[in-house]
Amino acid sequence: MRKEDCYFLGTITRTHGLQGNVILKLDTDQPEMYDKLTSIFLEINGLLVPFFVEKQQWQRGDTKILSFKNSSEALVNQTIGKGVYLPLSTLPPLTGKKFYYHEVVGFEIREEDGKSCGTIVSINDMTAQNYFILNLAGKEIIIPLIKDWILEVNREEKFIKMFLPEGLMDVFLVPSKKDE
Repeated sequence: MRKEDCYFLGTITRTHGLQGNVILKLDTDQPEMYDKLTSIFLEINGLLVPFFVEKQQWQRGDTKILSFKNSSEALVNQTIGKGVYLPLSTLPPLTGKKFYYHEVVGFEIREEDGKSCGTIVSINDMTAQNYFILNLAGKEIIIPLIKDWILEVNREEKFIKMFLPEGLMDVFLVPSKKDE
């Protein structure tokens, strides 16, 4: 399994008890979707390695206790701090204005009038306010990812139509001194 065919689910944070269990901290706003994990992939030395789940139970809302089939103490200790991944194919398809971040990279952002704001290069979700990072003719454009601003997600033509406050794009399109 290649990393680009998977999505990040969470991190193995520590061991739990003496039975070879580990704690999986989920990085999702819908932990209930992961009630019955049968297998996961852990990133070890740059490779995604499959682990088969033998037992699992919820510890808290976004934390599970897992035990793996055929695991040793040494193997369990190797999993601590490792990222957990699942295949993209396990995600249910979204419709309407909902989307997964990975699926819209490469989409164009358009204003209500159809004017292009650029192409999504990545999405920053590491801050309180998530935002699109776009490329418009070699210039980096940053658009806050605000649900109420999204008017349409067109998966066939690969664009997202947004309502953008007047003047937002002007901040990026004003020529700087070095451009003159």
